Amino acid sequence: MPGKHFNDPCSDCQDAEAIIDVRTRHLCRDCYIQFTNRKVVRRMDYYRQIRNAPKDKRRKLLLPLSYGPSSSVLLHMLNEQLERQTTEWHGTTAYDLHILIVDPSTISPSNPSCQERFDSVRQKYSRHTYTQIPFHSIFKYDQTVKDAMKEFAGPEFVDDPSKPDEDRLDAFRASIPSATSRTDIDNVLLNRLIIAFAKESGCEGILWGDSDSRLASKTLASVAKGRGSSLIWQVCDGMSPSGLQFTFPLRDLYKSELQQYASLIPELQDILIPDQSISTDVSARNMSIDELMMQYIQTQGEKYPGIMANVVRTVTKLQRPPLSGTQPRCALCGTVDIQGSSAQTYEGGGSLFCYGCARSKSDLIPVTR
Repeated sequence: MPGKHFNDPCSDCQDAEAIIDVRTRHLCRDCYIQFTNRKVVRRMDYYRQIRNAPKDKRRKLLLPLSYGPSSSVLLHMLNEQLERQTTEWHGTTAYDLHILIVDPSTISPSNPSCQERFDSVRQKYSRHTYTQIPFHSIFKYDQTVKDAMKEFAGPEFVDDPSKPDEDRLDAFRASIPSATSRTDIDNVLLNRLIIAFAKESGCEGILWGDSDSRLASKTLASVAKGRGSSLIWQVCDGMSPSGLQFTFPLRDLYKSELQQYASLIPELQDILIPDQSISTDVSARNMSIDELMMQYIQTQGEKYPGIMANVVRTVTKLQRPPLSGTQPRCALCGTVDIQGSSAQTYEGGGSLFCYGCARSKSDLIPVTR
């Protein structure tokens, strides 16, 4: 019986038509899915566990879901991994997932309401635990954030606890003058909320859905904003100052590859929020540093993905400092001072802020220790 003939056979299996070009290879749909899955599974090796471990001893991990292509693809991949483990390990798995959604519409008014997406993702990936919370619930989960906000914003800012939490958060965000500072502090508060929720929920680690492209953008933006000293915890796998293990399972995949993957998975189509393209017509004066770096990655970095990968790999070579409870930390972002006693910190009220947070607040006074 004559074999099948393909105009462009898959480079891996040679048994199907290639439909995707990836890193000098031409792959069919199934081989492309295997290629991406292997990279994620390899990054999850830290969470391997003895197969017969009792259920109450399984690791519990938090996965923040934004409905973007990266975190949505990560959820699908990990769900597939756990389904395989359930079959192969006679009903047991190495870890349990708790999915956290911070309602995007409460972060920015331009974001759509996502209740239908929330219902859909719970139905399609029903084996996991889900929680959806608004951005302003940071006051509920992080009891110390109100004091940090007050000292950061300065004496002119008045926090009225009698008002709804949504109004309190809006008032604080409105007190920040520049687009870069607002975006920067929003990211700080969002991270604080996710970390506080993970601790309250008993999770031992957080699985961040950042692609290699996103990590490169974050690296460049963090250095530009004066947050280079905290990069080791923002883009690298390992124990964080919060006491939670941070893992970036998608760090070996480019955003374009994840978008291609998402297009092949029917279950994701009514879950994803389409990426909002950053217009090149917008004046740089009205854009934050984070938006500028993302625009650069989208326009230039995507042409040279290997260079972006080298940016991220360079950060992983940084020496990870030892963590202890006695090290001074920034009152707002929690960054550990890793520069030693000769470093400058910035005083606001009775608290110390790192250089990155001080850059977002113009009236802090430098104090040399």
